[in-house]
Amino acid sequence: MKHPSNREFFAYWDEKRAGARAPDRSEIEPEAVRELLGDIFVLSYDSAAGFPFRVAGTRLSALLGRDLRDQSFLQLFVQDGRREIEDIITVVTEEMLAAVAGITATSDDGTPVHLELLLLPFNSRAHTPLSLTGLLAPFENGHNVLRDFKLTSWRYLGHPQQRLVPRALRKLKLARGLMVYEGLR
Repeated sequence: MKHPSNREFFAYWDEKRAGARAPDRSEIEPEAVRELLGDIFVLSYDSAAGFPFRVAGTRLSALLGRDLRDQSFLQLFVQDGRREIEDIITVVTEEMLAAVAGITATSDDGTPVHLELLLLPFNSRAHTPLSLTGLLAPFENGHNVLRDFKLTSWRYLGHPQQRLVPRALRKLKLARGLMVYEGLR
């Protein structure tokens, strides 16, 4: 991650998950990241609706020139790049992997603007709609309304190494020699 806001938000999210794959949405406290709230958003995991914004920060809304609540996240991207961002959102939500992406947008005066997008999953719970959070931060300030987002790069941030609990270690200790696994013929 290159943008300091994304690094800070990721560190907070990572602390809140406390070794789990992702934290619950209720564990993210707005007060703890108040300096970043203007750039933070929450998306509903609804591909048919284009992953609509459930919440969007004020700086993000100003950067895009409108209130983003219930607006499609996919519509921010040029038509050719929507499939890629949809795939990234799906991996983030279903595989519970964080992702960071470089984005180039066009400002109203036609100049390119470079941004960094961070997408972070929430822990899924039964009978609750799936959602994810993120932060979109421009590298340069002072731009007019942005449009025509294009992905320039992305990568997934893997899970930390899982520690084996004592019970799992005892099972491995007992399993010496040849082990037979049943399978299909």
